[in-house]
Amino acid sequence: MQEPGPVKSALVQRLESIFYQEQFAHIPDRDFLANDYGASPDSTVDNTRAIQDAIDAAASGGGGKVMFRPGVYRSGALFLKSNVELYLDTMVTIRAIQNDALYPDIRTRIAGIEMLWPAALINIYQQQNVRLSGKGTIDGNGKYWWDKFWGDPPRTGGMWTDYTAHNIRWAVDYDCKRVRPVAVYSSQDVILQDFKVLRAGFWTISLTYSSRVYVRGLIIRNNIGGYGPSSDGINSDSSSDILVEDCDIDCNDDNLCIKAGRDADGLRVNRPCENIVYRNCITRAGHGLFTIGSETSGGMHHIEVYGLKAQGTNTGIRFKSAQVRGGIIEDVWFHDIDMEQVNSPFHFELNWYPEYSYPVVPEEIPISEWPEHWKVMTQPVEPPEQGIPEFRNIRISNVTVTGAGQAIYANAYAAKPIHDLLWENVSIEARERGVIRHARDWSMRRMNVLVHSVQPFTVEDTQRITLPEITFDAPAVPETADTLVSLATQIDRYRTQNPQSAILPVDPVSQVVISPGDTMTSADRLEVYVFPAGNSALKCYEPLGDGYYYSPLSLTWIQSTRQFQIQSEVRHHWTVYLELRDAPKQVYGASHWEYNAGQRQLKAELTGVPFTLTIQ
Repeated sequence: MQEPGPVKSALVQRLESIFYQEQFAHIPDRDFLANDYGASPDSTVDNTRAIQDAIDAAASGGGGKVMFRPGVYRSGALFLKSNVELYLDTMVTIRAIQNDALYPDIRTRIAGIEMLWPAALINIYQQQNVRLSGKGTIDGNGKYWWDKFWGDPPRTGGMWTDYTAHNIRWAVDYDCKRVRPVAVYSSQDVILQDFKVLRAGFWTISLTYSSRVYVRGLIIRNNIGGYGPSSDGINSDSSSDILVEDCDIDCNDDNLCIKAGRDADGLRVNRPCENIVYRNCITRAGHGLFTIGSETSGGMHHIEVYGLKAQGTNTGIRFKSAQVRGGIIEDVWFHDIDMEQVNSPFHFELNWYPEYSYPVVPEEIPISEWPEHWKVMTQPVEPPEQGIPEFRNIRISNVTVTGAGQAIYANAYAAKPIHDLLWENVSIEARERGVIRHARDWSMRRMNVLVHSVQPFTVEDTQRITLPEITFDAPAVPETADTLVSLATQIDRYRTQNPQSAILPVDPVSQVVISPGDTMTSADRLEVYVFPAGNSALKCYEPLGDGYYYSPLSLTWIQSTRQFQIQSEVRHHWTVYLELRDAPKQVYGASHWEYNAGQRQLKAELTGVPFTLTIQ
């Protein structure tokens, strides 16, 4: 990985002038051996009190370095103090004890909401001048918290199953309290350097409400013995003057990320992420080489991201927000980035994961049973237009992408399109071009997309958009009316080939009938055709969130009770077309229905999951 050139930006130069000074986060030259305070690398010992005693002794003695003899030290929550360095030598591991009682609830911010949450394994909480360093290991021992969230295998148990069944999937992330390996909160002048983190129970490195934090040389390996939900790599949250460099991350969510609060609570706090540089890092498994959001309420500006390399990461540069998040994201520069086998190199979804982003408490749960953070999360944003995020003045340059699925996906809002993007010297090799909705003033200079499909860009509600130069690796054969197959023809063919199948879901994007076991695309609106001929059922899959998890979609027709049932985790607007010989007397479960006597077809509209449509 190369530096961007001989001339560094003013932001980079300023951060280097802070963090490269020998006296930055200087720790007094005094050593405190945790073993002298009772710490023992014994698999049966709880070292929480002994290690904390060593930290407290160093702090009360004017500061110093807490060290260990080689070994694995089991511990609960530890709190570093000002002027103290926790140093983990190569042969030293601190391993989280899988016991929730050892991580007391503290006031913090989680996923954009201020609330009580378990302390991390290692906390830098309202301190200054602190170091966490050395080539040792912090083992989050996270599978206990993974299984607590979604069971084993994933999405077969845990709180996830219970909450999904009660139509409160959005709440499980906040109610299922999981322990993070390292959290920096409301602190200044901090160095995190050289150590390895394994198996995070939740976000790996959290930097919240903090300033002047230097993160360098971390190795994060979370996908060991399974895949933990929301095991983000390095998150900066409403913080400033941050430099993250030379890290190597393998996780199961956003690898590198900045956040700034969620919805009404984030708008209340109104604290931005600013003056941040992430550079010269590698991302492997995970959902985002670099992600902005989804918590954007406080806004973000003066961000520079460069020298990154993605190897098999699901997504490259990723924007995600929602129409209740708000915030202005501007003055962001991505440059000198390589992506290999990244499915979606540029994925901008500002109406991200509606089932998670727009909480609704079912009527059957009385308000007296709501946790306090539910009340915060469901507080409406007033006026509503304040909730629409705005992404503007963004520059993307010197980026090379190979082996991608979709070159560009962008979806914003008509009221606030993604605007003033400059693309220059960008090369993408992908299967297809993609989608651009609600955008204006995009300039593409020396930008080329090599595609394997002749399908054009889907472009909606755009102004002054310059599309990239397109080249093909195969002869382009334009679609004509003769080569297109109507949906009606597809349905007739499918029923002829599969006479026992009575349920035919339709992919709303491609207008292709979905077979059992296939996966549908993500869409707000879905269609399904039902041809009753005895009991019938079909199971397929659909993207969960923005496409990196998949959940089962089950559709069932019960002939004896004349009921059509849908079980899904994802909330959609459904249009059900059901073949009936005679007009029904009543249809229960639909928001609207009508019967076409000529076609002998019932059309029913309904929104939500799960549901049962009953024909009388």
